[in-house]
Amino acid sequence: MTHLFLGFVIALVVGLTGIGGGSFTVPALLLLVGLPAADAVGTAFVFAGVLRLVAAPFYLLGQQVHARYFRLLIMGAVPGLVLGIIALRLLAKEGNSSVVVIILGALLAATAGVTFLPRIHNPRFAGNNSHWLPWLAFPIGVESGFSSAGAGALGTVLLLNYSEMTPTQVVGTDILFGLVLAIIGSVAHWTFGSISASTLLQLLEGGVPGVVVGCLLARKVPAHKLKTVVAIVALFAGLQLVWSGTHSLGTKHAIVQVRLGNQKPADPLPEVSHP
Repeated sequence: MTHLFLGFVIALVVGLTGIGGGSFTVPALLLLVGLPAADAVGTAFVFAGVLRLVAAPFYLLGQQVHARYFRLLIMGAVPGLVLGIIALRLLAKEGNSSVVVIILGALLAATAGVTFLPRIHNPRFAGNNSHWLPWLAFPIGVESGFSSAGAGALGTVLLLNYSEMTPTQVVGTDILFGLVLAIIGSVAHWTFGSISASTLLQLLEGGVPGVVVGCLLARKVPAHKLKTVVAIVALFAGLQLVWSGTHSLGTKHAIVQVRLGNQKPADPLPEVSHP
């Protein structure tokens, strides 16, 4: 029941604002469900992908997707996504689960914090400097690959500040952008086996109707105010992950020190008497 409720709430937010998929799902799976870091990211990737797959037609049918900017974002983000996934796999394979949790928390908190930066409205930038968009999308792809988050929040901030698109077009373009990254990330994590199928199915039971409701209500709800609330919750969730990972790392270090202190020194070798 908890998973179903979580899935519905997260999906409702994604449908309303286009953001919050990975930013909410990863902390929830780590802190509430107790999944390992790699499994939490992999499961969040598939969950976010399905949500965006359901939401995308609402914006495509309404012609709220900017094809050119979408293509430029994908060109830069996909290589970054692959790099982020590789980095996560290497760290997780070394058994540094606490370190991975700390990095995930820091990335999620930083992503949420971007929402509160002063807006630099330069709507002509993307049109006049479109060759820069792939480079700006590259770090978004890296973060998305490592944490499954970033495509929604950072992509929205980038497009709102530096393109001439309307807010609805930004959400539509960003949802399709996040969908492509989620599909690629889902395939990679499914191949690695870092997905909790049982948790995913329970999340989707609440998530699919939640994202439909969110998309239907998107034009009736003040998305700007809701995004601020989403960012605040995501910021605290990221900081909670940092604290949790740091506490776990400190506990492990203390246990190692105790074990080393309890080890008895080896008995000295008996002296050999020479005639």
